[in-house]
Amino acid sequence: MTATPRLDAARTPAAARGGIAIALASAVTFGSSGTMAKALIAAGWSPAGAVLVRLSGGAVVLLAIAAAGRRTWWPLPRGAARVVLAYGVVATAGTQLAYFNAVERLDVAVALMLEFSAPVLLLGWSSLRTRRAPAAATLLGAVVAVAGLMLVLEPWGVGGLDLVGVGWGLLAAVFLATFFTLGERARDTVPVMVLAAGGTTVGALTILVAGLAGVVPLEVAAVTTEVVGRTVSWLVPAVWLALVATAVAYLTGIAAVARLGQRVASFVALSEVLAAVLIAWAVLAERPGPPQLVGGLLLVAGIAAVQHGEQPPGAAPSPAA
Repeated sequence: MTATPRLDAARTPAAARGGIAIALASAVTFGSSGTMAKALIAAGWSPAGAVLVRLSGGAVVLLAIAAAGRRTWWPLPRGAARVVLAYGVVATAGTQLAYFNAVERLDVAVALMLEFSAPVLLLGWSSLRTRRAPAAATLLGAVVAVAGLMLVLEPWGVGGLDLVGVGWGLLAAVFLATFFTLGERARDTVPVMVLAAGGTTVGALTILVAGLAGVVPLEVAAVTTEVVGRTVSWLVPAVWLALVATAVAYLTGIAAVARLGQRVASFVALSEVLAAVLIAWAVLAERPGPPQLVGGLLLVAGIAAVQHGEQPPGAAPSPAA
């Protein structure tokens, strides 16, 4: 990405308020992706099919905007193509495919909270790699986040866990950690608009090739599905995934970082969890239980403490979800 604006990006209170509103809009639109994907999956689409429509549709919009502003980033620096390729294959396609597979088997809120444990994974990996223990406050945040995750999963519950779904959710967290790491490394070399447009394009092509090769099931269908208790065309969730949950979400996320700086925008982005819970509740009638609500609050609070204490690569907003 290009050099990311810092905390002084919002120089006036009005700019700060506008930046927070944009960041909240980004969180809400990103948070809607799991719900719309689940509406398609419930109608017979495969998770890979939902990923493909999301990334390919979003890529069309983002590529057009990136091309219109090519004078600001062309020519690309050496090595940019390799970064965009890795970002698209692993961080974008991998994260989305794992998350949507988790959504197929778990409630949207549970799947997203599993994915959002990525900063805790990054903290653990950093501690092992550097052989340095994190600060006490950061470690406490990690413990709180893990405790919240346990409340979300309720392994002691009567119905039991869908372990395959949990596995996909944890894999999504691993891919999201990679997403954060690659985004951090590319921040000063690859323009952010190029990274978003290139990442979604490469991600869409990756899913398409993997589907045609039979590596992942790639199933789409022109059918009806249920949204807010009403029968609608598949186009409703599909178009929403592509235009709102991808194109609009990325663009508002980029604008929020430009106004607020990366660190402030990252904290506002944590509201994506709450947005996902409320949207899934309203659209799919997936009502979380009290333990899951408390666990979600603890998870978000713990992740905020980890980000505040260590400022890992995961401090970036989360356009993967």
